[in-house]
Amino acid sequence: MKEVLAVIQMNKMECTKDALALIGFPSFTAYKAYGRGKQRGLSVAYPSEFKEEEEIKEKRMKYLPKRMISVVVEDEFIPAVVALLMKVNRTGNIGDGRIFICPVEDARRIRTGEHGKEAIS
Repeated sequence: MKEVLAVIQMNKMECTKDALALIGFPSFTAYKAYGRGKQRGLSVAYPSEFKEEEEIKEKRMKYLPKRMISVVVEDEFIPAVVALLMKVNRTGNIGDGRIFICPVEDARRIRTGEHGKEAIS
């Protein structure tokens, strides 16, 4: 089993959720996340309030709002899930996100005590 963590743009959450459900992965966990990449945030131009001229200053947004989703899948489904996440979330612009694949040693369902494959299905 592996955990696929994807940090995506907020506006891509609904289509990602629908696409995962379509290929048989309706269950996942979503988190609100904030972060920044190599560009160190976002530059926003705004007019200066203290100058009479039309001076434009730049202000940097330190952290950008994102969504992080976590889905645990069996090893054989990793390529399909990653390909889907790439296809749905790629715009070609800075800030499309990241995908991390982490090993999962075991999983337990609290209600029934099931573990392994049965606990995630």
